[in-house]
Amino acid sequence: MGFKLKVIIDCCRKNTYATVGIGAMIVFIAMVLVAGIAASILVQTSSQLEMRALSTGQETITEVSSGLKVSSIEGLNSSGVITKMAVGVTGRAGTPDIDLSQAVIEISDSSNKYVLSYGGAVCNSSSIDGSIFEIANFGDAYDFDIIVLLDADNSCLSSRPIINYGDHVLIAINTSSIFNGLAPRTDVNGLIVIEEGAPGIIGFTTPSSYADTTMELQ
Repeated sequence: MGFKLKVIIDCCRKNTYATVGIGAMIVFIAMVLVAGIAASILVQTSSQLEMRALSTGQETITEVSSGLKVSSIEGLNSSGVITKMAVGVTGRAGTPDIDLSQAVIEISDSSNKYVLSYGGAVCNSSSIDGSIFEIANFGDAYDFDIIVLLDADNSCLSSRPIINYGDHVLIAINTSSIFNGLAPRTDVNGLIVIEEGAPGIIGFTTPSSYADTTMELQ
């Protein structure tokens, strides 16, 4: 009787040990699966963050290190108002090719604001005879035109006006069409916005009186 009881107790103990071992194995497998899933999520997230950081870094470098520089602004005095304006622009160091056909000009005289786009006309400096303000194509109420002063690789064409570092062009704006001319003491602000990089900044106040035919504004 005692022997049978001992055998039964031993069998119960063995079954208990087996159950505990299977449970521990299930828990271990579950932990491995959870750890694997968590690791894959972390790897995927880190890859996405790395790609975003790289893209953001490249865009920031392009935005900071490239853009359009406004070198000068001159205006034509006609009967006491500025009727035409020539904005000299060039690409900043490190700037990739700039397609001026995709550029827009936002300009305001503190009372009205206009947005101008490329009008399709490019004039080369070799065809200029006398004042640049005598050129026929000088924009209108909606558009600006381009006067090329320096373009070594002949990339600034009417069909695709592209400038690169070292090129120098004038943005021709007809202020008589958009503002009915700029009177003395007028605050003028604007931006020449390009696809990539910092925009060119227009900001000046016209003189208190116009003594000369050609006025340096900025």
